[in-house]
Amino acid sequence: MPATKQEQIYALAEPQHGYFTSAQAKADGLLQNTLTAMARRGVIERVSRGVYRLVNFPPSHLGQYVEAVLWPQEGVRGVISHQSALAFHGLSDVSPAKVHMTVSPGHRVRRTLPRHLVLHRARLATQDIEVVDGIPVTTPVRAILDAHAAHLSHALIRQAIEDGRRTGKLLARDVARLEQRVGETARGALTPAVADPETIPE
Repeated sequence: MPATKQEQIYALAEPQHGYFTSAQAKADGLLQNTLTAMARRGVIERVSRGVYRLVNFPPSHLGQYVEAVLWPQEGVRGVISHQSALAFHGLSDVSPAKVHMTVSPGHRVRRTLPRHLVLHRARLATQDIEVVDGIPVTTPVRAILDAHAAHLSHALIRQAIEDGRRTGKLLARDVARLEQRVGETARGALTPAVADPETIPE
């Protein structure tokens, strides 16, 4: 027996903590008017342009991250990075007000960036990314380097390194490398180049 449209939506959203995009729905044969009708009936809700959530799906504490990585669309997923990656990994007491994510330098955004997102552009190597609970996020090492280069406070960077050491999320060689980088900056060395957050006017 063919799956109903609601079952199709559930199958799309379940692995993504209840979220899905209109592009994913279209690829699965579901038209925009179907999504509009479901939203009108309260089955789904639009959380940002092109991103939807199943209303009755159990809420996830990772929801803000899922919404963020799905937002770029066009076959592109963002990667949670910088301060948000530190918070994701539980490194330091950092608590960013916005979700930071990184996309490749070549990805052009044609929509207004939501106020709760900060977009960075950088080339991330495969070894810089982990997938945790289905969410791509930069590794602890890369997250600390990016946050340091973005001028997060010295105290929070030191705390992140110590938390990584204590929890085993950083290897001894990682700790040595990071401490050297932090020490070099303190002595006036240049920080590594990273993409500045993209600002798109409302």
